[in-house]
Amino acid sequence: MNVELNDNLKLIQENTENVLTDYFNNVKFPKNGIFVLGCSTSEVSGEWMGTNPSLNIGRIIIDTLEDFLLPRHISLAIQGCQHINRALLVEREVAERHNLEIVSVVPAMHAGGGTQVAAYRRMADPVEVEHISAFGGMDIGGTEIGMHVKFVQVPIRTTHHHIGAANVVFLSSRPKLIGGPRAMYNFTEENTEDYVLEGNH
Repeated sequence: MNVELNDNLKLIQENTENVLTDYFNNVKFPKNGIFVLGCSTSEVSGEWMGTNPSLNIGRIIIDTLEDFLLPRHISLAIQGCQHINRALLVEREVAERHNLEIVSVVPAMHAGGGTQVAAYRRMADPVEVEHISAFGGMDIGGTEIGMHVKFVQVPIRTTHHHIGAANVVFLSSRPKLIGGPRAMYNFTEENTEDYVLEGNH
């Protein structure tokens, strides 16, 4: 870990560990799935979004999150702010594996944010992509990650829900339940039984 931890950063690290432990205790995240992170480091500090970004807060959150993602073989995508159209920072191999559209922009503290800048400096080959369809993710400080989580989104309630001064919201997802009155959602012997339809077909 590259950041010297003062008391404030230690608390942020502890908060991040707590919320992520809650989340992964409640969600079965698929191997090789994408986890999207939206993070306002300004909100973590108790400031209005975008007004006081912090590289050190971004670093400690990325460091802590990767401790959870890497052992689970989950890929990370970090959402940028509105000033880069909420583009997402990923490793190039993640973009290529998932056939994601790469765009020409790089993060800065006030156009992308402290978390993206921190991740950019530590990634092997970072690129920005325009859209993803992630399995789930974490929103720190009201950054609105829902546009990057696949349909159908499922909110996940956690016991801990703050990192620093910022509120934390988690999303997971599930496949759509499709069909009408005849549709079934579990495969049993009943699925193999034929019968004569009566009335309206």
